[in-house]
Amino acid sequence: MPSACDSLIDDIEDMVSSSDVTPHERQSARKSIIPRSKKKKTVNNEVLQADSLIPGTQKIWMKTWGCSHNNSDGEYMAGQLAASGYQIIDDPSEADLWLLNSCTVKNPAEDHFRNSIRKAQDQDKKIVVAGCVPQAQPRMDYLKGLSIIGVQQIDRVVEVVDEAVKGHSVRLLSQKKDGGRRLGGARLDLPKIRKNPLIEIISINTGCLNACTYCKTKHARGDLASYPIEELVERTRQSFQEGVCEIWLTSEDTGAYGRDIGTDLPTLLWRLVDEIPEGAMLRLGMTNPPYILEHLEEMAKIMNHPRVYAFLHVPVQSASDSVLMDMKREYCINDFKTVVDFLKERVSGITIATDIICGFPGETEEDFRETMDLVKLYRFPSLFINQFYPRPGTPAAKMEQVPAHIKKQRTKELSQLFHSYNTYDHKVGERQHVLVTEESFDAQYYVAHNKFYEQVLVPKRTEFKGKMIEVDIYEAGKHFLKGRPVEDSTPFTPSIAAPLQKGEVSGMIPEQITNGGHGPAAETSSFLLMGLYSLDREGLKTLGIGLALAAAILAFIIEKLY
Repeated sequence: MPSACDSLIDDIEDMVSSSDVTPHERQSARKSIIPRSKKKKTVNNEVLQADSLIPGTQKIWMKTWGCSHNNSDGEYMAGQLAASGYQIIDDPSEADLWLLNSCTVKNPAEDHFRNSIRKAQDQDKKIVVAGCVPQAQPRMDYLKGLSIIGVQQIDRVVEVVDEAVKGHSVRLLSQKKDGGRRLGGARLDLPKIRKNPLIEIISINTGCLNACTYCKTKHARGDLASYPIEELVERTRQSFQEGVCEIWLTSEDTGAYGRDIGTDLPTLLWRLVDEIPEGAMLRLGMTNPPYILEHLEEMAKIMNHPRVYAFLHVPVQSASDSVLMDMKREYCINDFKTVVDFLKERVSGITIATDIICGFPGETEEDFRETMDLVKLYRFPSLFINQFYPRPGTPAAKMEQVPAHIKKQRTKELSQLFHSYNTYDHKVGERQHVLVTEESFDAQYYVAHNKFYEQVLVPKRTEFKGKMIEVDIYEAGKHFLKGRPVEDSTPFTPSIAAPLQKGEVSGMIPEQITNGGHGPAAETSSFLLMGLYSLDREGLKTLGIGLALAAAILAFIIEKLY
């Protein structure tokens, strides 16, 4: 019996009979063949989607926790991503990727951050994390497998997101240095999306000179690194050219600015004041007592300037020298009092804001009473009260802790004291000029600030937004004043240009140049500047498409030739 593999044909030629078409006849017959065009399938009302793995086409939701410095970093990251084609959206459920910008100051902030990561994972979202938490502790279990952007690497956010979109994990945590000297961080001229188009937040330095025993931020931001004055002046200029009417200077300690580069805070402030248009305002950020003591004379002069808010945030943390020593705050309570007393005497009506930690390890009842007495003495209009939370990895976490119920009781007692007085009652009946920059949380009012950075609620009229207006104060609350616009006064516009629209990227519009910023030359210059930022990314995309086309053409030619 023949096997299954046995052939029934003796030779391949046996398959061809005399009646079959010869090769020559087959070739001749091709000339009479009329090709029929292939029908294309028609697609009705279908939106063609780009490949979901092509970076730059996704929707991104961003969440930032923490200080104004962190918020500025978030604005820069959003701007770069938008400039590279990503869509920044407000609805997290519609996003392809979540960018979570964290804060490590308190346990609750980190808890919210960690919970957001879990929520994103439950919804199968791509995740990129940034900010102080992953910078300080990148090996935390809940960060395993996630892409991380270090606090000094925010100018590379597009690279990290591109890789995260593809499913890769990237971690950029290194410090920026120049000749061995640590730099302040990413460039200040990067694209950004301002959360409020009327307010520009400028980080003047990163890190600090202290080593507070309770602070985790030092682990993330490191030692002091200041931006050069010229870069800060240029950023201020650009901001005003984009319609900003209020500048916030921020850092971990503004008072220490310049000590690493041979300058100081007053020198910077006098340069910036020259750039502020009439009616626009500058707000100085937090400064610790040690580094402002030697500049009190100049600081008083600066805060008396009509375009600088008479406002200073000076954290005291405790009124006990014993506790301050355990915190390694590098000042005593008399240093703090010297700062406050001097500024109150030289800057009439100045607002001093401060912070207090309740229940720091080793704090006795007597220590706490000293803190209570300090608040009774100065009746701070703005007081940030924090129950102590031991942060992992800090010296304070290893100290003997105050029992939780005592910490809670002291926090409650100090809060009650703070709410027992009202520092604004005497303002009722005053006539003030206020700068309108925001909307209230309940959306019922516009929020303005007077010279002392006190919050003044005014009627929600479109013509007031971004304007300096005159109001009569008719009501005072614990945290606000209410102002009635003076009928015969005209709102003043401090902005020298129209503000950007909400969500619009800074740096993407024609910049004003030295000749006044008008005409085609200015527009060409601006778009060339923006082109420098996007050249690498767009160039690579174009190059990739060109190479693919060249390869297809080459393959076609080779096929025809051979």
